[in-house]
Amino acid sequence: MRTSRLSAIDCWIFDLDNTLYPESSHFFDQISRRMTEFIAGHFAIDAVTARARQKAHYHKYGTTLRGLMIEDGVAPEAFLDYVHDIDLEQLEPADRLGLAIDKLPGIKLVHTNGSRAHAERVLGRLGLSEKFSGIFDIAAADWIPKPDPVGYHRLRQTFDIDPSRACMIEDIVVNLKPASEAGMVTVWIDGRRAEAEDQPYVDHRIQDLTAWLETVAG
Repeated sequence: MRTSRLSAIDCWIFDLDNTLYPESSHFFDQISRRMTEFIAGHFAIDAVTARARQKAHYHKYGTTLRGLMIEDGVAPEAFLDYVHDIDLEQLEPADRLGLAIDKLPGIKLVHTNGSRAHAERVLGRLGLSEKFSGIFDIAAADWIPKPDPVGYHRLRQTFDIDPSRACMIEDIVVNLKPASEAGMVTVWIDGRRAEAEDQPYVDHRIQDLTAWLETVAG
């Protein structure tokens, strides 16, 4: 475990969805439904079949979008524009989280499998737009999603990150494995998932991001 290294961290990398807002908000459910609707409309299939295809792509490729691109030739921009056309009213402004992020030393970044436009809208709704120095989205990763190590390497290059001084925070545990292998401290927000077992590449397993950051920042 590399928990003692937190005092040396000067780069904080946050996932976006179900990380900077709680999974209990069910906000991401809107995106999931829009994915199903897009697939049903694009292929002229019923919702049950579309949902099955959506999940099959996700489990095989890491994201539904990646599977649609590789197997079906779907244009990523069209897909993302559709699935991110959602109502933000479910999200509450995250004032307390913003204060905790402010107290962290160094730069703060967002690394998302979504689009920059989606990240900007969500951060704006949460009141966190000014807290982050940069957004690394799926297009910046050449459409290669987490947990493929390619995106992590490009993230480090883009922002000149020293992984030994970086911390990555995620709600999907497997997305932390490449970060750990690169030398980063890793934080898993353990929500209501089936990934209950401890993983050797997780340094901190937490339930509440804001409360944890408050203990880190002091």
